[in-house]
Order: sequence, then C-alpha cells, then structure tokens
Amino acid sequence: MAGKDLRKLSKTDLLELLIEQGRENLALKERLEKAEAELAQRRLHMEQSGSIAEAALKLSGVFEAAQKAIDLYRENCEQECREMLARAAQEAGQPARDHGGGKEDTE
Repeated sequence: MAGKDLRKLSKTDLLELLIEQGRENLALKERLEKAEAELAQRRLHMEQSGSIAEAALKLSGVFEAAQKAIDLYRENCEQECREMLARAAQEAGQPARDHGGGKEDTE
C-alpha cells in the first residue's frame, strides 16, 4: 500500500494489516528455514556420494594391487614347481617333461 492509503486507514485496520504482515513474515521465515534444511540435506547427500565414489575407487586400486600380487605369486609357484620337477627328473636320470608350464586360464 502507498503511504497516502495507509494514512486513510483506521488504527484497527492498520493493526490488522500489521498482524497480517507479521503472519506473512513468519510464514516466509518458515519456508526459508525449510528450504535451507533441504539444501543442507542435499549437500550432505552430494558429499556422501562423492565420498562413496572416492572410497570405491580406492578399493578398486587395492583389489587391483592384490590381484597383481596373487598373479605374481602363482607365477612364481608355477616356476618353482617346474624347476623342482626338472631337478627331480634330472636326478632320476630321466628327461624333464613339460608339466603344463604355460598359463592356464582359470577364470
């Protein structure tokens, strides 16, 4: 309302207008608080999503390193077995046989 219109109102009308403005102000404050709470919740979800994705990537790296270690260990064991069989065959005076020294696809 314009200033001239307000001057024409009675005290009762002005008080009612003030009360209505107060109610509207309170409602707007409640909406703002609700919107801020929702925003904070969304930010938390985004942070958690980022943390989960980051943790998954780190775990993936750990699993890759573990798989490489397993593969290397298996290759070393296979090589050691081939060498032991060759020594045993040599000691027994027999020619060494190939006991599947190639990699086997176990997947």
